[in-house]
Amino acid sequence: MPDPALSIVVVFFNMRREAHRSLLSLSKRYQTGVANLEYEVIAIDNGSTAPLDEATVRAFGPEFRYQFFDTKSPSPAEAVNFGVSQARGRQLMIMVDGAHMLTPRVLWTAATVMADFAQPFVATVSLALGAAPTVVSGRTVPPAESAAWDQAAEDRLLASVDWQRNGYELFRLARSFNDLAMGWFGCLFESSCFAISRAAFEQLSGFEQRFQSAGGGLVALDFFRRAVSRPDLAYVVLLGEATFHQYHGGAASSAKPGGEHPWPRFLAEYQSIRGGANYQRVARLPIYFGQFPPQALPLAELSARNGFAFWRQAQAQGQPQQQQPPSQSPQQQPPSV
Repeated sequence: MPDPALSIVVVFFNMRREAHRSLLSLSKRYQTGVANLEYEVIAIDNGSTAPLDEATVRAFGPEFRYQFFDTKSPSPAEAVNFGVSQARGRQLMIMVDGAHMLTPRVLWTAATVMADFAQPFVATVSLALGAAPTVVSGRTVPPAESAAWDQAAEDRLLASVDWQRNGYELFRLARSFNDLAMGWFGCLFESSCFAISRAAFEQLSGFEQRFQSAGGGLVALDFFRRAVSRPDLAYVVLLGEATFHQYHGGAASSAKPGGEHPWPRFLAEYQSIRGGANYQRVARLPIYFGQFPPQALPLAELSARNGFAFWRQAQAQGQPQQQQPPSQSPQQQPPSV
């Protein structure tokens, strides 16, 4: 078989429930505009004590492969790099947390950008399922971290819309973004689903395997920061598309209000690896590509209202990094809805 145009590496750890929805959202029966897109999905099981079933993974389509990565590491860093080593495509899509469900045109829009830009780094935003966030000790707490939120509550919420037929219905279940970046028009800290060429991934030395905290700590933020800091990479944010994080008791998402949040430990690990430097996101204005479905408009308005305020302040401080025009201009129209 010819090598695929896109290799998708998605990492799982003890998440049989979440994996089914995530893998479905990567399949050709869910994604639109991908009938002629040659891609593969490499599902990496990161040493799970309750691993996925290979037959179940392969049942989503001939594009799906399963690999059990035998490790005791609580971090997905090595598993991501292993998955890339198994990939056959020149373009990569990385999902470091397999609990994320995609909207229906993530693959089409990402593949379009990858084909039309010389050196792209393509990011999607992440959203939280459930009610609006609360503020605890000055920190915004997504609904998944509230005491009343669990897998059963999330199952009931997901059953309230026909998201398997139309994945944009997931926007009706979200009331907030996953962090203070404020989504599409904000300044992202990370991306739970990003695309990059294999060459650029290798030039960045992949994921830093010294991050060994549960869930990887700040390993995804570290890679995102290094990629966005590269001026030769065209930083593109997909509009109108997103990933939705499912609750699975993760290292950070299982923290409850009033309890200990792992951020101080994650930050200390980051500082030990990066020579004492404090983590700071890069204020770089992205190139935008995509189109908003009607279901996403309320969140788009929220993102614009808060995100534009951030960029105005950053501009007043002389911070935003401007991008050079891409060496190639997109030739295809944005997806219709």
